[in-house]
Amino acid sequence: MTDLVYNIFYTDDDTDDQEVFREIVAEINEDILIFTQNNGEELMNVLRNPPPSAHLIFLDLNMPVKNGYDVLKEIRQSERLKNLPVIVFSTSNDVASIETTRSLGATLYINKPNSYNDLKKILRHILSIDWEMFKTAGTDFVYTP
Repeated sequence: MTDLVYNIFYTDDDTDDQEVFREIVAEINEDILIFTQNNGEELMNVLRNPPPSAHLIFLDLNMPVKNGYDVLKEIRQSERLKNLPVIVFSTSNDVASIETTRSLGATLYINKPNSYNDLKKILRHILSIDWEMFKTAGTDFVYTP
């Protein structure tokens, strides 16, 4: 992350999850800005109307209005957004969900951990990745700490 301002969009209908995410990222790097959306439609509206522009998206799957699958499909069909790293961040560990998100073009899949410390460890690793150089391989699509 060499930009002076680094923007993460985190889309999840659980406001408690949003707050914990924001808190942990601030502990890791207070220069990262977190923009939260409560559903996929809100995310797509922000992506279509920058600023701000996202450097990285964390996307829940099961949300009202527009779910993560539909959002992922829409992002990958957009010429302007198709290369944006999208990390699916879901409580679902279902093989079908994982494979669907892979086929729709997700960059990485993370099963939400139950502990604060595990989440912090995961986010510390994710935020250390050079996303401009990162390429998903078949074996590392699902991140396991």
